[in-house]
Amino acid sequence: MQGCCTEFDELLRRIRFNADRDLLLLTGDLVNRGPQSLATLRRVRNLAANAITVLGNHDLHLLAVALVPGRHLRRGDTLEEVLEASDRDALLGWLLERPLAHFDAPHHDLLVHAGLVPQWHAHQATQLAGEVEQALRRDPRALLESMYGDEPDEWDDSLEGKGRLRFIINVLTRLRVCTAQGRVDLRQKGSPDEARAPWMPWFKVRARASAPVRVVFGHWSTLGLYRDDGVLCLDTGCVWGGALTAVTLDDPEAPPLSVPARTRQEP
Repeated sequence: MQGCCTEFDELLRRIRFNADRDLLLLTGDLVNRGPQSLATLRRVRNLAANAITVLGNHDLHLLAVALVPGRHLRRGDTLEEVLEASDRDALLGWLLERPLAHFDAPHHDLLVHAGLVPQWHAHQATQLAGEVEQALRRDPRALLESMYGDEPDEWDDSLEGKGRLRFIINVLTRLRVCTAQGRVDLRQKGSPDEARAPWMPWFKVRARASAPVRVVFGHWSTLGLYRDDGVLCLDTGCVWGGALTAVTLDDPEAPPLSVPARTRQEP
């Protein structure tokens, strides 16, 4: 959503959201770039058990700016309102408790913000996300201080310490392309067609371990709405002037519902 709360409220009306019946699965990046990060955080938090959201890279960036001395806002950030809010501590505390991955085993749906390397199956991805979640809740400052950076760039079960946690965070919140062996390039941010061998969209790797489940994600606005290869991408670029989109997970054939953006940021 990236701070597009007006569009979110309109989308809830469009899908006829009912708190007695419906569960919302949100793909992360609730905040930043858009104009209503504070309102969005409050809105989703107030939904309580009716909404499950995973952490995105912008959510983690907010936590780092708020909790790590010397970590400052970047050009284009729109997080000041959150940092100055009277309920800042409550909102940040709630955000710290969000998962990096959510696996709905009965429905075979895995919710992440960005993607998975080919070696990770759904249960493993959830377990690895849990390692980060425990570290984040145990010592937020230490985890957030060490999460920035693009190395290591390839998965190995023997990875340990800060490098292991950084790799897990980067995959779950920043990944777009990788190689068949699981090496990642986090600098590529263009459309899937721009990836050149050996790089490919992470979900195009043959025989990836997560193929038996449906992976629901966002993060990749130049990919847009995508339903194929056992995945569902929901980032239709609302903050960039596109739309905010919802899909009924109970019915794979149901058409998506979208609300056009009211405003737009320049990429």
